[in-house]
Amino acid sequence: MLTNCDNFRDMGGIKTHDGHVLKEKKIIRSGKLSNLNDDDVVFLEKYGLKHDVDFRSMSERKNEPDRIPASVRYHFAPVFPVDETRSGNDKWESRRNYYVDEQAAFKDMLDAYNDIVLQDCAKKAYREFFDVLLANDKDDESVLFHCSAGKDRTGMGAFYLLTVLGVDETVIRADYLASNKYLRGQQKKEEVRALQKGEIFAKNIFNLGSVSEHYLDCALGTMTREYGSIGEYLEKELKLSANEQEDLRKIYLK
Repeated sequence: MLTNCDNFRDMGGIKTHDGHVLKEKKIIRSGKLSNLNDDDVVFLEKYGLKHDVDFRSMSERKNEPDRIPASVRYHFAPVFPVDETRSGNDKWESRRNYYVDEQAAFKDMLDAYNDIVLQDCAKKAYREFFDVLLANDKDDESVLFHCSAGKDRTGMGAFYLLTVLGVDETVIRADYLASNKYLRGQQKKEEVRALQKGEIFAKNIFNLGSVSEHYLDCALGTMTREYGSIGEYLEKELKLSANEQEDLRKIYLK
């Protein structure tokens, strides 16, 4: 496993409702790859990584560029023009309402998840993600997709993919919420720092740094309200045809 990457996990082994299983070493989700050391880069090369899909914004990529093997193809697919999930902590202190309204960050996250569904740039990014997944049709090659923390933009990408593959929603939600476990160490560090600025501020930073079923429910509610269903959203907004969905199941399931 990687030593300098948060929330890194192979999605292999997840079961579908009809008894299939996601292949191992085919699809990986993670946080940013900017802090990888030489051993991490070698690990990814030996792992069979061929594609790196980066959901971060232009500024995030510029400030912390990915460090990946030379053989890996890099795909820049920004979900937002700027990071609405505020995974970069350099701007927290400038948000005055985070000191007086303990629900401020929670509301910001709901807005971000609403935008993930509605904004054209997000739809374009996730369509590009599926294009990469469809091209990754060799068993010995894998795709890694990530944002900064690997929880929100990456979490929605995982939700879309697992839905297409036929995984039960309860299992998909568990995968989404697992980010809280994988990021717990980083969350504790941020909490210690945030508490120096008060309990209300710390509460907001906790809401920014974690995932919640409320966030996911917001996205799914917007999807259902605006487009009818998750399936219709995938087909009509992400332009994912029935044949492409079947191809994805052939590529990633066993």
